[in-house]
Formats: sequence, structure tokens, C-alpha cells
Amino acid sequence: MYRVYVHRPFLQVIEAMLVAAVTVAVSFTMIYFSTDCQPLGPEHSEEYPLQLFCADGEYNSMAKIFFNTPERSVRSLFHSQPGTYNPLTLGLFTLTYFLLACWTYGLSVSAGVFIPSLLIGAAWGRLCGILLASITSSGSIWADPGKYALIGAAAQLGGIVRMTLSLTVIMVEATGNVTYGLPIMLVLMTAKIVGDYFQEGLYDIHIKLQSVPFLHWEAPGTSHWLTAREVMSSPVTCLNRIEKVGTIVDILSDTSTNHNGFPVVVKPAKLCGLILRSQLIVLLKHKVFVELARSRLNQRKLQLKDFRDAYPRFPPIQSIHVSQDERECMMDLTEFMNPTPYTVPLDTSLPRVFKLFRALGLRHLVVADDENRVVGLVTRKDLARYHLGKHGLEELHLAQT
Repeated sequence: MYRVYVHRPFLQVIEAMLVAAVTVAVSFTMIYFSTDCQPLGPEHSEEYPLQLFCADGEYNSMAKIFFNTPERSVRSLFHSQPGTYNPLTLGLFTLTYFLLACWTYGLSVSAGVFIPSLLIGAAWGRLCGILLASITSSGSIWADPGKYALIGAAAQLGGIVRMTLSLTVIMVEATGNVTYGLPIMLVLMTAKIVGDYFQEGLYDIHIKLQSVPFLHWEAPGTSHWLTAREVMSSPVTCLNRIEKVGTIVDILSDTSTNHNGFPVVVKPAKLCGLILRSQLIVLLKHKVFVELARSRLNQRKLQLKDFRDAYPRFPPIQSIHVSQDERECMMDLTEFMNPTPYTVPLDTSLPRVFKLFRALGLRHLVVADDENRVVGLVTRKDLARYHLGKHGLEELHLAQT
């Protein structure tokens, strides 16, 4: 729905401005009506509490959470002394910040949910610690609100991103205390199990919304009767080991060529390597041509740094100018291609192909016959079609083009 109505750049800017204005208005309103004023003490010498609407010598706790950076607010919820925050303040902040974070996530801005999730979890975790201490006679001894804030932050973030071991290491390094490792791990495992019972993780949901060809852990149950012959893309656009520059430019400019890997062959169509679209773009940009019109060969040498500098946003083929004389030159791909690409026979089962992609992190898999001639090419898009319906494939094609 979002991509249907908010797809133009000016609409995305207006939406971001609207969300920012509403966020500021809600924040100031909550701070204005907040009566949670705390006295300034020596422990606040390294912080920047705000006096907003409080008497001299006091600071506004609601403003301290809202107007500090999220990292500083999380640290304050972890390490502040008991009594620093009012339960009503934490409850209102948790509810409001959660709704604003849900609305903000997905905007066309550079933002995420990692730190906001920590902040939301730390707020309701500290709230639980305060309530537990208030209902137990000895709660002030063992119900430290800061520790509950840490557990709440881990539970909130684990329930959203569904990570366990890596997030445990992150949280233990953030606290600097390895004794919290076991409770944090138990909380993260519980959050993941409970979350998986109801719905997939947030990142998994957005992978589907963006139609990213992300492979699942296991091959589809109905794929055991399929082979590489049925899933491969054919015919395949191949390049000769020494190819004409004009031919390469035309192939890269052709919108119907939607894969990013090109088998390199020698006559008669026998596979000798594989080269990526990004590599060809860099070669064209630096004009690594072999001028056969002269009596000697003249080829510019490239270094690995030239390819690294262009990563990850390689320029489009439309931005590279190739003159008519340069189109007649030749390009030797032998030095830049992968001479040993992964290949499979025509009758390889789809689960076998699937495991190769998952285990080796492949992007392209060449299908060859008994004489090592290229007959097809399997990509992640070819495998993802068995996890997506017809509508999903259309969105996948639009997302890639």
C-alpha cells in the first residue's frame, strides 16, 4: 500500500516532514503536561538534563528521555538510581515512543529500529522493575530497575529482529559484565520462540515486502521432482573470451538481460569462465580495451583498488560514454573473469542446487551439458519463484528493474 501511494520523491519528502512535525508536537505536549520533576544531584554532572517547565534546581524526566540521544537515554535507563523516573512517565513514554517508532519505520530516510527498540524495551523493563519493587516488601533489595531495563531492552530487540547468539554478545559487550550473559540468552531465546509462534521477524517480513530474492533455509517440499533443467534461465547471454566493446555495451544496455553474471565461452560455446556485470562496468569505465587496429596491442592495466573503489554502487551503463571508435576495439576478459565457476549438469535435482546456493552463497550457477557447453544459468530469482506466487514474481521483477 505504501509503495502505491507514496512512490514519488516529493511525496516521500512530505511524508518525512509530516512525521517529524507530529513527533516534535507530541514530544513537546507530553513534556508540557508532565509533572515528573526530579532534583538535580551530583550524579548528573556528566549528563545534560533539561529544566523544561520545572522549578530551579530540578529537571524534567520526560524531557530527559525524549530530548537526549537514544543512546544516552538507554544508558540513563540502565544506570540511573531508583526513583529517578516516575512509573507514569515511563508508561506514557513507552506507549508513545512505540507508536511513533512504528510510524517512522519504513520512511524513505536513513533510519532503523535497533536503538529505538533498545530504548522502548529499556523503558518498559525499568517500569516492570519499579512496579515489582513497589509490590514486594524486600523489592528494593533485589529488584534493581536498571537490571530490569537491560532485560527489557534485550527482550524487545530480540522479539523484533529474532537474533539470539549475536545479540547476546552485543548486549554483554554493551554492559561490560559477562555475568548477565545467561539471563540475556534465556530472555532472547524466549522472545524468539514466542515471536515465531505468532509471526515472522520484522526483517523477514520486509524482505517479502521488498520482493528480495532471499532463499529460505530448506528447499520447497514439492521440489524433489524438479531438476536444473526446469528452473534454469535459457537461452543464456554468453561472451567470448575476447569480445568486441560495442557488443558488451549493447548487452549491458539491453533491459531484457536481467541477470548480472555472464558465462565466458570459447568456440563452440564451451565454458571457460564467468564475469559479472559490475566487473564489465569497471572495465568499460577505465577503458581497458585492446586496440587491434594498430600493429601493437595496447591494454591498460587495472588494480584491485579500481574495483574496490566502485563498490558497492557501481555506475549504470548509461553513464559510461563509449565513442564509435572505441566500440570497434576489443576487450580481453581472460584476466578478469572467474576461470572456475560452479557448474552443475542438466539433471541435477533442485534440492541439490538449492543447497549449493545456501552453503556457498552463490549468485549464479552455470548449467552445462556433458561436453561442458553452456545451456542455462540458475540465479536466486529462479529459485525464489518457488517460494513466491505470481504476484510476488511480478513485484520481484519490478524491484530488480
